[in-house]
Amino acid sequence: MSRIGKKPVPVPAGVEVAVRDGKVAVKGPRGSLEMDLVPRVDVAVENATVLVRPRDAESGAFQGLMRSMIANMVEGVTRGYSKAMEIQGVGFKASVDGRKLVMALGYSSPVEMQIPDGVEITVKDNVNVVVSGADKQQVGDVAARIKSFYPAEPYKGKGVRFKGEHVRRKAGKTVA
Repeated sequence: MSRIGKKPVPVPAGVEVAVRDGKVAVKGPRGSLEMDLVPRVDVAVENATVLVRPRDAESGAFQGLMRSMIANMVEGVTRGYSKAMEIQGVGFKASVDGRKLVMALGYSSPVEMQIPDGVEITVKDNVNVVVSGADKQQVGDVAARIKSFYPAEPYKGKGVRFKGEHVRRKAGKTVA
């Protein structure tokens, strides 16, 4: 049995959770999310809480997984998730043009990325990028894709990194 899976997920006021046809749907002030359930667990909504129970003794890991994912969905539709990123480097900058993120990262042409539905990207001071949305997985995926265009390199520290991320620096060549 999973220790995390045994905990009920509290459902705050203003959030609706529905379970039907092997899917969980969560609707709240920041949007609505839907997820397919693993067939090895049962999910029930009772007294403003969501309970996840395994169908057999071997399904404890799936119980904890589904409970965590449902808790993330409830958290996402109430408060939302965000990832703060920063761009460092001379001439490196970003801007939002409609539903497109445009970044100048030292390449011969700017890097453009279409912003997916359900995700908001804001840019402050041309170098501080904030990715936010209701779906934790989607926010993390979009932030990782932005970082993959030019990850922070260890010699000068140029590139895209998460706010507060420490990049280990290497010593450059020395002339002897």
